[in-house]
Amino acid sequence: MKTYTIYLIRHGQTEDALQGRYIGQTDAPLSEAGAQALDALRETMVYPPVAAVFSSPLRRCTATAARLYPGQTPIEIDGLKECSFGEFEGKNAEELKKSPVFPRWLAGEPGVAPPFGESSEAFGRRVCATFEKIVEGLMKTGTADTAMITHGGVIMALLAAYGLPELPMTEWRADPGCGYALRVHPALWMRGKKLEVFSLFPFEKEELPD
Repeated sequence: MKTYTIYLIRHGQTEDALQGRYIGQTDAPLSEAGAQALDALRETMVYPPVAAVFSSPLRRCTATAARLYPGQTPIEIDGLKECSFGEFEGKNAEELKKSPVFPRWLAGEPGVAPPFGESSEAFGRRVCATFEKIVEGLMKTGTADTAMITHGGVIMALLAAYGLPELPMTEWRADPGCGYALRVHPALWMRGKKLEVFSLFPFEKEELPD
């Protein structure tokens, strides 16, 4: 039976992230160093050609897509945006230490969200619903190989929900420009909404999968 490969990739580095700021849905650009690091990755590692590129519409993702998959216009999907941090956007832990909500949110207390932001549960529902629609579309159209440029939190939420092996969110961290190669087996997906995480991504030149 035909399988579907998805390369799930985190965007390049931003200056705000280096400063420890929560930028969520803030439309921060890649830093110059982040852009150069992506170019270096593309020179030394392998990002296989794909039939389609999906991306969060935020600039750090679309700019990453342009560097890793030049010549392909990404399909921008709002549901692939990072979690909305509401009033925490643009602030770091030091600036938030007096907030009574911050430690509860940081500890993962159920239902707790930044003021005017998303709770972890709402974020998870959004990105999972988006991902399921994308997978359904791939199977309907027979699109076998795709890349998805998104955010660290999105990658962690998706793989905690669907990935095999089954691991907690914190085990699915990805470096800028990197991520995971996924294989969707239609029978497994239809039966239990699970997919195989078969490799780190991008690939080493001497370690391309069969």
